[in-house]
Amino acid sequence: MTPSWIPFAVAVVLLAAVVGGEKGVTLTLERANHEGIELSQLRNRDRFRHGRFLQQQPLGVVDFPVEGTYDPYLVGLYFTRVKLGTPPKEFYVQIDTGSDVLWVSCNPCSGCPTSSGLQIQLEFFDPSSSKTASPVSCSDQRCALGAQSSDSGCSDQNQCGYTFQYGDGSGTSGYYVTDSIYLDTVVGDSLTSNSSAAVVFGCSTSQTGDLTKPDRAVDGIFGFGQNGLSVISQLSSQGITPNSFSHCLKGENGGGGILVLGQIVEPNLVYTPLVPSQPHYNVNLQSISVSGQTLPIDPSVFASSTNRGTIIDSGTTLAYLAKEAYDPFVTAITQTVSQFVRPLVSKGTQCYLTTSSISDIFPLVSLNFAGGASMMLRPQDYLLQQNSVGGAAVWCIGIQKFQGEGMTILGDLVLKDKIVVYDLAGQRIGWANFDCSSSVNVTTAGSTGKTEYFNAGQFNDNNSASLEPYKIRVLSIIIYLLLHIAFFGVLPFL
Repeated sequence: MTPSWIPFAVAVVLLAAVVGGEKGVTLTLERANHEGIELSQLRNRDRFRHGRFLQQQPLGVVDFPVEGTYDPYLVGLYFTRVKLGTPPKEFYVQIDTGSDVLWVSCNPCSGCPTSSGLQIQLEFFDPSSSKTASPVSCSDQRCALGAQSSDSGCSDQNQCGYTFQYGDGSGTSGYYVTDSIYLDTVVGDSLTSNSSAAVVFGCSTSQTGDLTKPDRAVDGIFGFGQNGLSVISQLSSQGITPNSFSHCLKGENGGGGILVLGQIVEPNLVYTPLVPSQPHYNVNLQSISVSGQTLPIDPSVFASSTNRGTIIDSGTTLAYLAKEAYDPFVTAITQTVSQFVRPLVSKGTQCYLTTSSISDIFPLVSLNFAGGASMMLRPQDYLLQQNSVGGAAVWCIGIQKFQGEGMTILGDLVLKDKIVVYDLAGQRIGWANFDCSSSVNVTTAGSTGKTEYFNAGQFNDNNSASLEPYKIRVLSIIIYLLLHIAFFGVLPFL
């Protein structure tokens, strides 16, 4: 009778031969000595190892649906949906790379809108109605993380609180809770599965300013900043997602787009380094060109320091140039098109009256960054149509003058119709012009390491095709198990 260990040893040798033939690697195999060890001990050892296999799950790509548009005359913001709590409840939240924390309106709430002009149903999170919710105490180290991105404080109930003030003068305050967030995750062969993770987020009990207005009200804000309390930081530190995210915001045809935790892969992507030790996604803008001509702007205008520099911010509808750069920019545009349009000023903004297509007469603009990366702006990336007069369209400069000192903010007006990749592990941001109604390839790898590709943008529409490789593998495993039982009378792992 053949010794029971020979099939196992042969299988290992064959596997080594396959690996060696493919990679050119020579392996020396030695058999472990199991004499005197009970079979039950070996089974327990194997089961322990199998448990490790299950725990070492590959990173997944998390996909979020995107709604909204950059157009300030329609919506003026992009938002997505998140599910929180047990049982899960869905909330609409604005996508904001200019802040750190995810927060939603809670019950009760002072000043929180109860209806929305976006034709969405607003909801309120109630921690007492979720089986998995728990408040964050003041002694919790995550409360200290919150203090880095907000004015935080502690209540008499030992509850970690926060207050956020935004650039438009609006604000919110509340307290932090821990609860489950539910994710549509793609792992291997585009297999979509539902998973959940415990994250800290804000429970808003008070809102002021524009946040109280119902015209474009949502349930909260989804901050994608670099702080340790951002959801992207929490999920990547748990090994659930890569330390990167990407978006592609559609500009036309009703807006929408793609938002994934992972890096979108596109051959035309160009990257620029993030400015270190900054609270936002600061990049080094070095110059601006119109029709290939560099504008006479002192580079120090764009220098990064406290409250100065260039920020990429999806939570800003338009875009803003430092005042020292704004006038040369508008002057250059006007001089280039003056013989084809009728310039006019409307409410302090430079506008142009034209019967021609703006793509035919307005110039390309190039924003030039450190590392040799340039962001090319088409006319529709810096102009907004206001109205029509006598058959002619009125187009106005959509990029505004920043009223403070030395700040340039690149918002949705210029970010739309582009893949934008935030590689936090590699501390860089990349972009490429793209049709955001198309599907994209996404990798879980950072700037180094193993790359695995997934497809996003289509798997939500039809999962049947993506499940075929998975079904084939399951069928193969079943056949293998049946054959093993037929020949050996026992399952291979018993």
